[in-house]
Amino acid sequence: MPFADISFGELLLIALEIFFFVVWIWILITILSDLFRDHELSGWAKAAWVLFLVFIPFLTALIYLIARGSGMRDRTIKAQADTKKHFDEYVRTQAHVSPADELHKLNDLKEKGALSAEEFDAAKAKLLA
Repeated sequence: MPFADISFGELLLIALEIFFFVVWIWILITILSDLFRDHELSGWAKAAWVLFLVFIPFLTALIYLIARGSGMRDRTIKAQADTKKHFDEYVRTQAHVSPADELHKLNDLKEKGALSAEEFDAAKAKLLA
């Protein structure tokens, strides 16, 4: 079919089909990544979910999202929190800044008048927590 024969409506329909195809692939990748992130599920159960996703994809994806959707959210939030924690630890170790150095900087800011006593106390409490 040459491009000259495609109407604007057909072009919009093709764009919509491509959009839904990309969304479908995204959903499958999300389900599979959640499936293998879950350490409470046995290997046989994971294999069964994958098998059903291959042979009955739409129904299986819908059932998975309904049955395990809240668990997906919890695992994703936990993974993001763990990633942030590891990143913060990495940055802290690479910066070679000790809490004593941070307290010294806070005290300098307080002496210069950039921080009030309340702000200094709040930052100090946060740093030492």
